[in-house]
Amino acid sequence: MILIVGLGNPGEKYAKTRHNVGFVLVDALAFKYKTEFSYQKKFNSEIAEINDPELCKESILLAKPHTFMNNSGDAVQKIAAFHKIPPENIWLVYDELDLPLGQLKIRRSGGPGSHNGVKSVVAHLGREFARFRIGIESRGITASTLQDTASFVLSDFFSQEKEQIVDALDRGIGALETALHEGIESAMNRYN
Repeated sequence: MILIVGLGNPGEKYAKTRHNVGFVLVDALAFKYKTEFSYQKKFNSEIAEINDPELCKESILLAKPHTFMNNSGDAVQKIAAFHKIPPENIWLVYDELDLPLGQLKIRRSGGPGSHNGVKSVVAHLGREFARFRIGIESRGITASTLQDTASFVLSDFFSQEKEQIVDALDRGIGALETALHEGIESAMNRYN
């Protein structure tokens, strides 16, 4: 089984913010494969499942933790333990402030960087999970130039940025499909 976790914050207040592109991408993948999320209390997460042998020989579990970003690792660990999913079969999808707006970057493993949601997952599972990062940097605003990072990542995209983000989400779906069908290396070669 492959577990694809979109990182974000639950609730309408955060739905369209930069920090929620992980949620938006797994929502789009679920929609494309005609599956719906349902809340599962034992995981404190919304869960959906894709079973499409033409896409992937394994079952695909999609998750959107409701723990809020900084505690995402708690929910991911519970889901992984219950379904006996090893870290190398866990893929995180999330926003990356230090990537240009709309750029996609895939990595097999690594450190958490400055992302608190990823820090939480690393603290619970270690570093051996894949990352699908979508750039949210805007007009030269990066983590190193911001005084108030939280306000920026919890803000909505500017109207002129929305087309780039829609394009990035389309490429994100393509990257996930490629990784599921052909492997992470193929996705990295094609989309990085």
